[in-house]
Amino acid sequence: MPARPVDPTRRRLLAASLGGSAMAAVGATWPAVQAFADDMEHFIKGPAVPDIAPQQLSEHVWMIWSRDGFPTPENQGMMCNVTFAITRKGVVMLDPGGSLQIGEMVIRQIRKLTDKPVVAIFNSHYHGDHWLANHAFVDAYGADLPIHAHPHTAREIAGVQGNLWRSLMERWTNQATAGTRIVAPNRTVEHGAEFDFGDVTLRVHHYGVAHTPGDICLQVVEDNLTYVGDVAMDRRIANMDDGSYPGTFRTYDALEANARSAIWVPGHGHAGPGVLDWNRELFAGIWENCVQAVEEGLPMDAAREMVVKDPRVAGKAADTAGFDGNIGKYVSLAYLEAEKEAF
Repeated sequence: MPARPVDPTRRRLLAASLGGSAMAAVGATWPAVQAFADDMEHFIKGPAVPDIAPQQLSEHVWMIWSRDGFPTPENQGMMCNVTFAITRKGVVMLDPGGSLQIGEMVIRQIRKLTDKPVVAIFNSHYHGDHWLANHAFVDAYGADLPIHAHPHTAREIAGVQGNLWRSLMERWTNQATAGTRIVAPNRTVEHGAEFDFGDVTLRVHHYGVAHTPGDICLQVVEDNLTYVGDVAMDRRIANMDDGSYPGTFRTYDALEANARSAIWVPGHGHAGPGVLDWNRELFAGIWENCVQAVEEGLPMDAAREMVVKDPRVAGKAADTAGFDGNIGKYVSLAYLEAEKEAF
């Protein structure tokens, strides 16, 4: 059997633990120390994440709120809300978080609330701040724990996006997430799928490309609540590198028509009834100005000036995390998509 490719992050950490001279001595026979590297993986692990108490959102749903929108060494990658439902059949994770250490912290909090096991995980999309904590849950509840995702998301996590996000989280947090391994979804779900957890029905919504091509939103039917992942955020501009502005608008319309929830729970920010409305207004201020600029033959710089002067956008600048550093990027993405839509 051929040797398993060496994970560069593990190799770097191993080098730091052995010292430069020792690594030079074994450099010529690196495959021979692969087993040693595998053993070291169990010892090279970032620090524990401090406990964050869950907030109850509805009868069955709880959220561990993340105050930060971006990963840093200080927050150890805790940049994404972790949402879960306590049901008659057990605990259901609606995105478990962004590292082994975050997942372990979440499990500690769940065990303060219930002695029921985690019986299922749903990964809303393939950005690693939402799913890298799968590792902690399979360690605690077994490798057969059902982990559900849209087929596109499952493929991406098992492929390029999985390795990319693990490496990014380690780099952004100065190795605080080290020790996290990729655990990909082992079940796939499509739009309209329903899951019966006794006193809770979970309904899956997918309406095409929004934040990513494979976003699923999870309606907790009995609680009149829907977890929307990163399709919508509170006081933060959703990353649109893999998404679509018109697709996001279509998703909002479909969710409001079909999920009809009183509480929308974002992956970032606070839950509430106005989450979709806040995002729709901000995105409309970006998108509509870019469409107008394209129709009038104006350059991207002109589109940006129009966007930042629009009251729907300007009025949100002060309390939107990362606004100044990201608005130019999101305008350029909207402008390029508007050009594509025009042809």
